[in-house]
Amino acid sequence: MEQYPYQPPEPRPRDGSEEDTGHGHSAPGSGRETRPGHDHHHGSGSGHAHGHSHSHGPAAPVSQHLRKVIAAILIPFTAAVLVGLVVLWPGDAPSHKRTGVGFDRQTQQATVTRVVGISCKSASASGVPPTGDTSTAEGSSAQQQADGDCKKATIRVDTGKDEGRTFTEIVQPDQSRQLHQGEKVVVAYEPSAPKDLQYAVTDVNRTFPMTLLAGIFAVAVVVVGRLRGLMALVALAVSFLVLTLFILPAILQGSNPLVVAVVGSSAIMLIALYMCHGLSARTSVAVLGTLISLVLIGALGSLFIGWAALTGNTDDNTGLIHGLYPSIDMSGLLLAGVIIGSLGVLDDVTVTQTSAVWELHEANPSMGWRGLYRAGIRIGRDHIASVVNTLVLAYAGAALPLLLLFSIAQSSVGTVANSELVAEEIVRTLVGSIGLVASVPVTTALAALVVSADRVRPAAVPSAGTPAGPARGGRGRRRKR
Repeated sequence: MEQYPYQPPEPRPRDGSEEDTGHGHSAPGSGRETRPGHDHHHGSGSGHAHGHSHSHGPAAPVSQHLRKVIAAILIPFTAAVLVGLVVLWPGDAPSHKRTGVGFDRQTQQATVTRVVGISCKSASASGVPPTGDTSTAEGSSAQQQADGDCKKATIRVDTGKDEGRTFTEIVQPDQSRQLHQGEKVVVAYEPSAPKDLQYAVTDVNRTFPMTLLAGIFAVAVVVVGRLRGLMALVALAVSFLVLTLFILPAILQGSNPLVVAVVGSSAIMLIALYMCHGLSARTSVAVLGTLISLVLIGALGSLFIGWAALTGNTDDNTGLIHGLYPSIDMSGLLLAGVIIGSLGVLDDVTVTQTSAVWELHEANPSMGWRGLYRAGIRIGRDHIASVVNTLVLAYAGAALPLLLLFSIAQSSVGTVANSELVAEEIVRTLVGSIGLVASVPVTTALAALVVSADRVRPAAVPSAGTPAGPARGGRGRRRKR
């Protein structure tokens, strides 16, 4: 409790009620509420000290009229999202016969039980080059493998109907993944292959390090964020459930990927924002700003994906999806990815801008909406610069192997940018960035309009002979008990 120097005692109303000093304001009918950070304590007797306790609580409530306006917009939107979830809700993903290619393979868990060194030549791990020419890159690599030392690994299958079965695999010296005794691995199973070739190591089992890292992340979020951090983790889990139980199966069942992405993203947005930041007018303004920005991203993405003739079918994985489910609109799937990928960063920008405007209003309630907007947009410009740079670097980092491949091929910048693989990332980055940039002025303007339009009612006229409390800035009023 921070105590200010002693002030002269203020006259106490004869009816025993407490008179507001003008620091707080509450929504009509909301009970006794003050603006966060100001608690007024009035002692009894002829004199008292006027104390202030400064705390960081929730945002000051807005007027009942503004609550009704915001609710009139968000309630129909929420109802539409719920209807969309019900109408588009899928059952199980349609079944298909496994192709045995890429991720569409049966896999089991296994353990490397023994690793011994052998000669690659004796193991016939590398054959003679088809042309017999060792001057080529292929021939030189084959020659080096033939002259080198290989490893013979014995692997035990730990899951499935063949649990306990063992098989051997030759690991060449230049192979990127070297096996070690006791290592947990993932093996692919192909029942139609000859018995000795039914199993093959495809990857390392990373369950433990990934789980440990997720646990460290969760602990860090809760320790630093406390209850807010815990709610953020719950919202993250709910978002993942919406993605896996609604968005992905609905797309596989043939629903329009864009419609599914819009409905699913809206549900994630509503759940995450209100769960993390509370049911308040400030959060509602952030929701509106995010919604407007998502609409802009969807419109721009649809326009430029069609204009640039992007098919969305650019690699083995998308090709496999298209082969298994030809009815899926791959360009629509690309647009859905743009919308979902932009949602997380949009939430950050809109919440930050709304909070900034709210705090500016708390610091100076006399500022009009223009002043609030100008101050908020100055904060937003710094946010724009950092967020756009982050987004571009994130996409560039994900596509780094592809960019390296183009660099090796000594392709020109124009050739690289014109290829569909890179053009997809460029469109994805620029459309998302435009939406992020637009979200700053949109959200800032909405927040400024809402808080500046919140006018508290003038103080009640005191009865005859009753000394009135000091009115500060004409904003004082009688509190309700």
